[in-house]
Amino acid sequence: MLCTVFPVAVVAQDLAFYNPVWESPSQNASESLPLGGGDIGMNVWVEDGAVYFYFSRSGTFDEHNTLLKLGRVRLELDPNPFINPETFRQELLLRESTVKITGHNEGQKAEIEIWADVYQPIIHVEVDSDSPMELTAVYESWRHKDRPVKGKANQANSYKWAPQGEVIARADHIGFEENGVLFYHNNPEKTVFDVVAEQQQLDAVKDEMFNPLAYLKFGGWMGGTDMIPAGNTDGTYQDTDYKGWKIRSKQANTSQHLGIFLHTEQTQEIERWQDGLWPLINLEPDLVEKSKELSREWWRNFWDRSYLITDPSRTHANDSIWAAGRNYQLFRYMLGCNAYGTYPTKFNGGLFTVDPVYTDSTLRFTPDHRNWGGGTTTAMNQRLVHFPMLKTGDFEMLKPQFDFYLRLLKTAELRTKTYWDHEGAVFSEQLENFGLPNPAEYSWNRPEHFDPGVEYNAWLEYQWDTVLEFCLMMLEVDRYTGEDIRAYIPFVESCLRFFDEHYQYRARRRGTKSLDENGHLVIYPGTANETYKMAYNANTTISALKTITSRLLELPDGYLDGDQVKHWEGFLRRLPPLNLREIEGKTMLAPAKLWERVNNTETPQLYPVYPWGIYGLGRPGLDLALNTWYHDPDALKFRSHVGWKQDNIFAARLGLTEQAAAFTLKKLADSGRRFPAFWGPGFDWVPDHNWGGAGMIGLQEMLMQTHGRKILLFPAWPKDWDVRFRLHAPYQTIVEGELKGGSIKNLKITPGSRKDDVINLLGMDIDEKKKLRLDSKPSVEK
Repeated sequence: MLCTVFPVAVVAQDLAFYNPVWESPSQNASESLPLGGGDIGMNVWVEDGAVYFYFSRSGTFDEHNTLLKLGRVRLELDPNPFINPETFRQELLLRESTVKITGHNEGQKAEIEIWADVYQPIIHVEVDSDSPMELTAVYESWRHKDRPVKGKANQANSYKWAPQGEVIARADHIGFEENGVLFYHNNPEKTVFDVVAEQQQLDAVKDEMFNPLAYLKFGGWMGGTDMIPAGNTDGTYQDTDYKGWKIRSKQANTSQHLGIFLHTEQTQEIERWQDGLWPLINLEPDLVEKSKELSREWWRNFWDRSYLITDPSRTHANDSIWAAGRNYQLFRYMLGCNAYGTYPTKFNGGLFTVDPVYTDSTLRFTPDHRNWGGGTTTAMNQRLVHFPMLKTGDFEMLKPQFDFYLRLLKTAELRTKTYWDHEGAVFSEQLENFGLPNPAEYSWNRPEHFDPGVEYNAWLEYQWDTVLEFCLMMLEVDRYTGEDIRAYIPFVESCLRFFDEHYQYRARRRGTKSLDENGHLVIYPGTANETYKMAYNANTTISALKTITSRLLELPDGYLDGDQVKHWEGFLRRLPPLNLREIEGKTMLAPAKLWERVNNTETPQLYPVYPWGIYGLGRPGLDLALNTWYHDPDALKFRSHVGWKQDNIFAARLGLTEQAAAFTLKKLADSGRRFPAFWGPGFDWVPDHNWGGAGMIGLQEMLMQTHGRKILLFPAWPKDWDVRFRLHAPYQTIVEGELKGGSIKNLKITPGSRKDDVINLLGMDIDEKKKLRLDSKPSVEK
């Protein structure tokens, strides 16, 4: 077998075919291109002869926990080749993370290049023209005045449908300074954090909790080479009035440069924030060129690290297979734009939302709006955004999500101690960025004696186990990279300890025994996702606890001492068995032992398949999982490709090639918007990042699955889908190769010693896959 790597040039050429190219201007912001780097996100478009872009940055939360955009920029040239252009081109160059816009009209030609520095929070705009032109740049803000936030507009902040009194979106500070525009938002000392701490009876420990909002300041400065202030303007874009601060060239030129320099800091003194901003500002050409090359090198390494190119020769008459690979790459690009964010990429739009009316015509609010909050994390959605990063090798992109939880560990433990007087960290499903449950979901209208540690909420009550999926990601970093993960072990242990101590605590409150007759925990009240409520021994929770505890005990020597090992071995023995049920003569996985009602449309009975990996190809009990897929009435009724639905992933994990392919093609089909990976709203918002994440996971699982040291290649991949790929696997392993015309070519396993761990399942039907046992394997070269 030939074992050579594809030349990087071939991969780069394939990636270039994915570059979105538009040969006409856009109608509005909904027809924008995403662009970014580091932790900056932009939406770039051309409308009515002007180049526009919204720009955002990770961690810019106001006092109500709205994730604010930093503003909108309008660029105009004089003479203007973008007004009724004879030729026009706007392209996102993925390999460089650059948007290039060219226009030609009546002998005037110009190119505008926009990019973000990966290593510093700076946006660069470079203008080159055949003849001298004057550049005008307008910083536009809708936060030039205080605005009351009413009704559904509060969905963008932490109050949602239950604002406490009048909510005012406070104005930014904006003005001309140093021949440019200085702008910033300045949070006061008292914020929604204080409101929520009081609501949830935590004032006594408030000073010990993480508070990311008090005195937070964020913004920046916009200026250019030989540009000067040129007065103000105003107007309305879509539904929102704005005020503009203009700067323009001192004189026409053929080459011009504009920079936007950003800074965020939590400090009481605005002077200290400015002291952090001003040193960033440098428009020296040599320095800019060096920053550009370093940023492009980062993106080249990003793309060379992993790729998944479906139907690269476009042999299929229908382009849906090729488009699935293209959209996989476009979504990964958007994730890469927040590689170094202080906060993780958010499921409900990330850094790339635009005016809400383009998502829902009834929501005529400012461009800061998104449903499901700005600083609020819905863990079930966030996990889907981050799991794909393991197989792509994007481990640095997991760090913001891990840091998010590590910052909140003390708060989670304080909640447990305050409410129930035992140990362990409790994390709610709808979690604020300061670690407390969302106040609207927690509910202001609670019965007087209702447990203050539990959300009074039909969907979210007792849903505490999703954090364990992030524990799994933390533990996977050890297996994938071999890096030291000691910093995560106290977090993982505290999350496990909560379930052990809490459900013994609840059992003692009900009666004299803390365990059942078999010495097992009684996990009640619980929940199987948001769907099977008031559950007794939910399979989601049991499978999560079994997998995380087992993985903790499998860590290399040195992570746990003898007492820790003994404790967690005892905990593993205390976990109850998974629950089965029989329907029409078929035995299958149950959502729980018992439950009181069905609230939502998730399928937690298949979570032991994904993400927990207890059932699957080559493992005992595959028929139980297949029976669940084929015969569970709720699993059949809830099946879909929309939003956070993960039926494509379940089908891939079960080796069901035809079903996995069908759902994945729907999941990764073009969005219906001009940018094909702006999916949604699904159940959330546009762009729906958990939709994209689930699509990525499904395509990866069709191509490659792992279990222990075993690597299953093509476990649910159609034999007639050509593909070129490079994916990461546990134990510092890279798997790359090509499937062409039904034959595997150029397969390379790095390191070579891992080749014997690869099992090729290409072309196997489900009956053959049922016979697979991971202690034996067919030839890799089949």
